Amino acid sequence: MMEDEVANGSDCEQLAEEGGDQNGEAAASPGRKGVNGEAVAAAGGAQALADRIKIKGKRNVRSLTKEAPGGPGGVVHPVRKWKNSRRSRSGFSRGVPKKGGAGGKGVWGQLGSELQEVDEDMNDPNYDSDSLDNGDIELKSVIPQVSEEQLQKLVEPIILEYFENGDAYEACLALDEINSGSKRFMIVQFAIEMAMDHKPSHREMTSVLISDLYGRILSQRDIGKAFDALIKNLPDLILDTPEAHIVLGNFLARAIADDCIPPKFIETLKEKAETDNAKQALSRAETLLSIKHGLVRLDNVWGVGGGLRPVKYLIRKMILLLQEYLSSGDLQEATRCLQDLEVPHFHHELVYEAVVMVLEAINHHTDEAMCKLLKSLSNAIIITEDMMERGFLRVYEDMPDICLDVPLAYTVLERFVERCHKAGFLSDDLLKKMPTRGRKRFVSEGDGGRVKDHNFH
Repeated sequence: MMEDEVANGSDCEQLAEEGGDQNGEAAASPGRKGVNGEAVAAAGGAQALADRIKIKGKRNVRSLTKEAPGGPGGVVHPVRKWKNSRRSRSGFSRGVPKKGGAGGKGVWGQLGSELQEVDEDMNDPNYDSDSLDNGDIELKSVIPQVSEEQLQKLVEPIILEYFENGDAYEACLALDEINSGSKRFMIVQFAIEMAMDHKPSHREMTSVLISDLYGRILSQRDIGKAFDALIKNLPDLILDTPEAHIVLGNFLARAIADDCIPPKFIETLKEKAETDNAKQALSRAETLLSIKHGLVRLDNVWGVGGGLRPVKYLIRKMILLLQEYLSSGDLQEATRCLQDLEVPHFHHELVYEAVVMVLEAINHHTDEAMCKLLKSLSNAIIITEDMMERGFLRVYEDMPDICLDVPLAYTVLERFVERCHKAGFLSDDLLKKMPTRGRKRFVSEGDGGRVKDHNFH
């Protein structure tokens, strides 16, 4: 039995030595003296050492599971750092991204996910209820209200295009797209100011446009406000258009005749009128409205357009124009009167009447005056080359009839055509086409007394 104890004691001493090597502690602790005492002390110390070895062994086994991949000997991570680690606890992984790249922070998502419809989560902080196309939400485009300068830049090309094509419906659609807001009255103001610088036919078109815009874009208040602004701007308008007060009075009377504003509006403007020009404009409107059947006659306040006038009326106007020019010699006035007729397709009639007057007058003054007029109109491209040629050809064709009344017509025509050719507005071809009158003469006796027809050039 003592041998077993000694053997056990020796084993304990061996473990103590091993433990002492690892922990730096003494294997035997001071204890009782003697064999029994030493044995008891050794046994107690061995038991305590065994318990410590077991605890340390468990600690080492637990730490080995937290070593870095690569087997024993790796770096042991601190407990706090290991807690937040995303690596596999087993030390092994498949080597593919989590959820196929669809999840996690800082990833693009699964391949092709951008083509799929994503159901939005109402609890998502970025959730936008307006993005749902459920039929309860209606999106409308908002056009900002334009300023006065922008409105003028937008309205002017529309009005000018309307003057060219005469399509009032298209002009209304274009003006309706402008968000003018409280500045709608300026559409009428700009249109009338532009019409003052144009022909009477354009003023008629402007009155028609205002009537079409009333009730659709413009209200009675807008039109009244526009005329109020125009009355105040009359001093400036007269600088560009001397008859602006007359034109504005015609526009005001025509607007009342078209039921765009009430007749009593004139009385309201009279109370605000301060200048003589404003009073003259309002007096002009009152006079037109007071004429018997004035409301009906105001439909033609700007006159009938050139293309709608009878041919006889146009011929009479051109003859009066030429007669007034011969008496006054005013080229500018004659040019203005011709342009006011607004019949560029009928200018060949003016050329025809001018040449006929030359043939009937048979004097150098008329020749020179008419040549000067035709040259001026040709240089200004008011009468085109085609219209000029057509007018002379009409005279050439009517020469047999003209010659009955004017026996010297061929001689006068030859003289006038040569003058016009030298002036530079008559072509060589037209000069060659000029007709000549054949004359009969008795030939010499050697011809046997026969009568020959001889054309001379």
